[in-house]
Amino acid sequence: MWICQSRTCSRQGAARVLQAFRANPVPDVMVIASPCMGQCGNGPMVRVLPDDVWYWRVCPEEVPAIVKRHLQGGEPVKAMLYPIVH
Repeated sequence: MWICQSRTCSRQGAARVLQAFRANPVPDVMVIASPCMGQCGNGPMVRVLPDDVWYWRVCPEEVPAIVKRHLQGGEPVKAMLYPIVH
């Protein structure tokens, strides 16, 4: 899983999103601080691999839902999917 830490995403709170994922670890899921993912202005961006699921405008309060429903339950959180990709 990549969490964009570019300048734009950082201004939008990406560091807090990264911290929230690291505070909610999931076995066999690596949380990686990513360089720019090319979607500036739509972040913080989160990309879950190998599913290739993109979440946009993620805030720390939404991280538990992604962890529980997607990473543990296998179902992406549809309301948070990045519409340009999905």
